[in-house]
Amino acid sequence: MIIKFVGADVQTAGKSFAALTSSWGYPPEPAPTAEPATGPETKGVDPVAVASLLVSIPSAMLAVADIADRIHKRRRAGELIERAQQLRAQQAAARLVCDDRTVDLATLTPDQLLELVADEPSAT
Repeated sequence: MIIKFVGADVQTAGKSFAALTSSWGYPPEPAPTAEPATGPETKGVDPVAVASLLVSIPSAMLAVADIADRIHKRRRAGELIERAQQLRAQQAAARLVCDDRTVDLATLTPDQLLELVADEPSAT
């Protein structure tokens, strides 16, 4: 996810979001380059190993993990939006940069934010 800050005090806005995401264990990273990784150290995914892993996980456990992950991500999305709304009052804006547009984070609901992030091709 790429977040772009615009407004009067973008430094403070960036530090505010960096503190929040760092508390989750995700320090901010610079925006990725458009060049794909094709070096000799790049490892591919073994399809047989992936298939074995998927077959070995019972479907009930997978469903529970998906629900728990969605709840966790929804809470974090709510915190990001709340922080964006606080920054909006300080004359700064946090915008989510999508492939075809930018969206003001303060105007989104947690579910809308999760849908936008899930629609990104690089979402994991």
